[in-house]
Amino acid sequence: MYYVVYGILRLLSLLPLRLLYLFSALSFGILFYLVKYRKNVVMNNLSIAFPEKTEKERLKIAKDFYHNLTDTFIETLKFLHWNISDVEKRFVADLSGIEQAYATGKPIHALGMHNMNWEYVNWGLVKKVKVPFLGIYLPAINKTMDKIIFDIRSKYGTILIPATDFKNSYLKYIKQPHLLASAADQSPGHPLNAYWINFFGKPTPFIKGAERGAAAINASIVFAHFYKTKRGHYRIDTRFITADAATMNEGQMTKAFAAYIEQAIRFQPSNYLWSHRRWKHEYKPEYGEIIE
Repeated sequence: MYYVVYGILRLLSLLPLRLLYLFSALSFGILFYLVKYRKNVVMNNLSIAFPEKTEKERLKIAKDFYHNLTDTFIETLKFLHWNISDVEKRFVADLSGIEQAYATGKPIHALGMHNMNWEYVNWGLVKKVKVPFLGIYLPAINKTMDKIIFDIRSKYGTILIPATDFKNSYLKYIKQPHLLASAADQSPGHPLNAYWINFFGKPTPFIKGAERGAAAINASIVFAHFYKTKRGHYRIDTRFITADAATMNEGQMTKAFAAYIEQAIRFQPSNYLWSHRRWKHEYKPEYGEIIE
């Protein structure tokens, strides 16, 4: 089955990107108007994040989001045909934050968010950083698609660490120079095991793992913001935060990260992954204090 699916996708990837964008437009129409894929979730998220905007303005952001989402899948298809130089023509990287982190001599944890197109970040950085590049990924349920995505992401040397076995898989790298990249804006599985922070003016749970993991190995911290500059072209900006995560008060790094990604989202709201339920948990006092 793998070779059948791969063969079909590989043939489609040979089509010019401008032609594939027609499929993206068609997919947008199906997702938004017919299937209405997670449309209620998207609109609810936008109403929480942007209460000051009109319904028409939020609908415009939603439509642009779905266009970006379908573009992301179409562009990812091209990775079966492209080589790294094709991506380098379409991806600009400001590595000033990472350059500062090198000077610490410590492992580097780079925290990003679910912005599109995340696939460019991997190929765009793996040959530019001076240390082994590690990325956390969530294995797909479908084994065929999991192997295809795994092969794409690891093609140029990225070391993939499965989120489902992170502790064991990451252990052998913690004493070596490396850069670990992760999207740290996930909603935690349980609201009791979370940092609660005001995010877009609403108490919101953030996972503890990113901060605690970095503090445990005295890693230096970099925040990363990647975004679209024009269709099919992206940029990443990096900001150095600290030489040692363990020196920060508990919850403060995550609070700073929440403020950073809120600013990034406001900069280009349609590029964020609004289809995941960022505010699925309502705050209760028994969950702990809100970090101020």
